[in-house]
Amino acid sequence: MDLVLGIDGGGTSCRAALATASGQVLGRGKSGPANIMTDLEGARHNIVEAARLAFVDAGRDAALIPETGAVLGLAGTNVGGYKQQLLEILPFGRSLVESDALIALNGALGVHDGAIAIIGTGSIFMSRKGAAMQTIGGWGFMLGDLGGGARIGRDLLQETLLAHDDIHPSSPLTISVMERFGGDAREIVKFGASSKPADFGAFAPLVFEHAVLGDAAAKAVLARAVNDIEEALDALKLSSDQRLCLLGGLSGLVAPHLSARYRALLHAPEQDALGGAVAMAARLFGTAGASAHV
Repeated sequence: MDLVLGIDGGGTSCRAALATASGQVLGRGKSGPANIMTDLEGARHNIVEAARLAFVDAGRDAALIPETGAVLGLAGTNVGGYKQQLLEILPFGRSLVESDALIALNGALGVHDGAIAIIGTGSIFMSRKGAAMQTIGGWGFMLGDLGGGARIGRDLLQETLLAHDDIHPSSPLTISVMERFGGDAREIVKFGASSKPADFGAFAPLVFEHAVLGDAAAKAVLARAVNDIEEALDALKLSSDQRLCLLGGLSGLVAPHLSARYRALLHAPEQDALGGAVAMAARLFGTAGASAHV
């Protein structure tokens, strides 16, 4: 194939990059959400639209979409049969649908062994040792996402209620949070009952800000989050010569709080997730041929 597509789809947006068979990006496109578990038909529409816009940006005819191989890294592929359902309705010449974490890993590590920890509103961890892959987490806010922003925000609100009930000491942070809710604990309960993970996650930056100032409640919440993250990293059993890349919106805030052994493994990612999808597409459908390891 002369052209390949890399596609990165999540709960907020879908990005596509059209590239040559060797992986040189020619054009990019962006559209709406592409979480296939949340809205399969909507995700399919936004995937195709992002691909079309990438063709337009590259000055190429979008009528070539059915002849183009695509690697798609999408949210929602680890649950149910959504992945297979999507494969049956995609318009590309050949398609590989994988998790958004896998393309992020390929982008971050390049050809190296190692691991990624994606710490944003949620959390997911993945490692690669030769052909062996291991994934931890990605189970969502209700049952997983430990160490992620939504969990950190939720724990802060819990700590605020514990302080309100005189079970734990109050702190400048818990007092500030209580003031945000008009000093009424019932308003926190109402918020918790109606909020989505991103709403809880909006409180996470406060924890990092106040932990640096020595706030006891912030330090307790942050210590719990870091412990959760390091438990997952421990399970990946990384050796001292492997790379660890932190990704996601909270990665820069989390990194300084990791223990020394994990800080010593940290490397900047080589590419983002979309770059990882393009590289995989070039290896699978491009000049390296269909037998390439992805």
